[in-house]
Amino acid sequence: MSRDSWVRGRPGRDSNGPVRLKVSRLPLLAAETAADPGEEIRMDLARQLRTHLESLRSAGVEFVPVGERLHFAQAVAASPVVVDAPQHEAASGPESRRLALTVLAKRIAPCDRCPELYSTRTQTVFGVGPVDPEICFVGEAPGADEDAKGEPFVGKAGQLLDKIIGACGFKREEVYICNTIKCRPPNNRTPSTAERDNCREYFDEQIALVNPKFIVCLGATAAQNVLGSTLAIGKLRGTMHALGTIPVLCTFHPAYLLRDESKKKDCWDDMKMLLSVMGRAIPGKG
Repeated sequence: MSRDSWVRGRPGRDSNGPVRLKVSRLPLLAAETAADPGEEIRMDLARQLRTHLESLRSAGVEFVPVGERLHFAQAVAASPVVVDAPQHEAASGPESRRLALTVLAKRIAPCDRCPELYSTRTQTVFGVGPVDPEICFVGEAPGADEDAKGEPFVGKAGQLLDKIIGACGFKREEVYICNTIKCRPPNNRTPSTAERDNCREYFDEQIALVNPKFIVCLGATAAQNVLGSTLAIGKLRGTMHALGTIPVLCTFHPAYLLRDESKKKDCWDDMKMLLSVMGRAIPGKG
């Protein structure tokens, strides 16, 4: 597959109170935030804000206080992040590790460490692919389609990921695909710090058993979780990081690319850098 194929409410004031914003202005506010130039994290913030305000409006809240406008610093390339990977007892060979992954998936299936996720999910979403792959693609958490099917990246974002994988010269079944969080957060909200921590043990053990040669983090949330960083995706891109001895590349989440197609070129630049580090030819070049 070729690269080209994918490439009004009004604020008011109480007589004795602070400036307030009418909750019915919510769609415009979210659109203004999303349209502001910047990184994927701004889109995530807008999505979270919209979900929160919708819940307030449904509860009968008509006004909320207006705070100071947030200002985001311009993203610049960061130094490589190197994280020590927890040590797990290694299985003897590929077949043993495949069996161990099956056991791990069954152990995770009834997990109730996160009460809200446990009560709202359809099922846990573990991961798919072979052991010892060239690449492991890591997202943040399952969405609605993944929660229903029990497999990561099967919705529209997954279809775009398949095209990216194909453009790099691989087939979906040749790479491993998973998320840092195994349960879908309600309304696809960003996983909380506690939820990330609760699932980190499972993720680390999964990666140790899969034993990929390279990891690709898709989106800010996955990258920050895997690397233990607070940097925006724009600052994590363009540099190879590491989880233990595994090189890690950070790029945009396919869902973000569907919202902003102008970033597809940047994503392809990231993948070309990865292929170069891997010593693989770039499909369609030359």
